[in-house]
Amino acid sequence: MNLQQLLHEYNRGDRNFSETSLRGASLAKTLLTGVNFSRCDLSCADLSCTDLSRVNLSEANLTDADLTSANLSGANLQGTNFIGADLKNASLVGANLTGADLRAANLESADLSGADLSGALLSGANLREVNLSGTCVDARELENTDYEGAALDDLVAISNCEVSAGSFHWISWGAHRQ
Repeated sequence: MNLQQLLHEYNRGDRNFSETSLRGASLAKTLLTGVNFSRCDLSCADLSCTDLSRVNLSEANLTDADLTSANLSGANLQGTNFIGADLKNASLVGANLTGADLRAANLESADLSGADLSGALLSGANLREVNLSGTCVDARELENTDYEGAALDDLVAISNCEVSAGSFHWISWGAHRQ
């Protein structure tokens, strides 16, 4: 399916595009709310400034995709591959990112408040100035990330199968409750 066909079908009311290959497609500044893109190949795609709220991108390939300033609020991103993706300034509020692969992804200034990052891989990710308020994340995954200036209020940090919640201040690698 090419981009013109997808947009034509979307405008006709079709919302199921699972397992479609849109590798390298330019969907920038497009409204695609509620679409099913599960198991799609969107690697190297330009999805910057695109409204993808409430989409299903579970198990999709978004390797090296440009999602700068995209709206992924409430999206199902379970098991999605974001390796090397640019999510700078993206909104992922309340998104399901369980098991997502965000290694080496740029999440600078992204809003992940209320997102579920349990089981997500974050090694080498840029989390500078990211909002992680109210998120659930494996604390070990933060060890090899840059999260300077990140908002960590009400972060649920899972470590060694134990859950600890509250407002944290991170200094080097250590959590201190207020």
